[in-house]
Amino acid sequence: MATHPGPDTSDPVASGSTPLVSISGVDKYYGDFAALKQIDLHIPAGQVVILIGPSGSGKSTLCRTINRLETIQSGQISIDGKPLPAEGKGLAALRADVGMVFQSFNLFAHKTILENVTLGPIKVKGVKKAEAEAEARRLLDRVGVGAQADKLPAQLSGGQQQRVAIARALAMKPKVMLFDEPTSALDPEMVKEVLDVMVELAKGGMTMIVVTHEMGFARTAGDRVVFMSDGEIVEDTDPESFFTNPRSARAQDFLSKILSH
Repeated sequence: MATHPGPDTSDPVASGSTPLVSISGVDKYYGDFAALKQIDLHIPAGQVVILIGPSGSGKSTLCRTINRLETIQSGQISIDGKPLPAEGKGLAALRADVGMVFQSFNLFAHKTILENVTLGPIKVKGVKKAEAEAEARRLLDRVGVGAQADKLPAQLSGGQQQRVAIARALAMKPKVMLFDEPTSALDPEMVKEVLDVMVELAKGGMTMIVVTHEMGFARTAGDRVVFMSDGEIVEDTDPESFFTNPRSARAQDFLSKILSH
C-alpha cells in the first residue's frame, strides 16, 4: 500500500480543483509512428504516479513531453494551470518548475558535486552563490552524499551520482519531479539507495511521475499506477488493484511475465 495518504485519483477536473499536471488529448508522432495516442492524465499536487508498461509503450516519451524535451503534435500539457510554451524564456521558466532525473546522471564531469547542484539556481534563478551553496549542502546531506560535495562525479559510485542528480533537480525547487527509469543504469546493490531517497521524497509530499521497472517501489511508494501499451493508457488505478487484479489482458500478460521472474 502507499506509504502516505494518497490523494483521490478520481478526475480532479470534475471535482473542481486544478490538477498540478494536466495532459489533455496529447498525440506524439515519429514520422508515421504514433508514440502517444490521445493521452489524458490529470495529476493533483502531492500524488506519486508510476508509469509502467512494456518497452516501446510510450512511458519515457510521455515523461519527456511534460517538460517539452519531446514536442507534441496535438493536445495540451499544463503545469499548475499554465500551458507549456513552445519555446523561449517562458519555456525555460516553466522547466524550472519541473525537475527531471534520467537513466544517465548527466552531471558535468569537470565540475564538483557542489558546483553541479548550485549551477541551476545561480544561473537560472539568480540565487546568490553563498545561499545556493548552503542549500546545495543541505540537499546533498538529505540524499546522503554531503561528504562528497568537493569531489568530481567520476569519484562517486553510480548510486551516489544519481542521488546527486536528484539533489540537483530539487535545488531548483520544482513543483513536480519526473523520473525516467532512474535506476535502470545502476548496479543492483545501488538501486535501493536511490529508491530510498525517492520514497522519502514521496513521503514528504513531492508530486512525482516515475517511469520504472521496479515493481516493489511501484507497489509501496506509488499512489497511482498508469499502465501504458502501444502509446495508450490502458489502466489507471491504485497500485494494490493493479497488482492484484489487473483488468486488461495486456496488463495481465505484462504482469505474468515480470512477476514470474
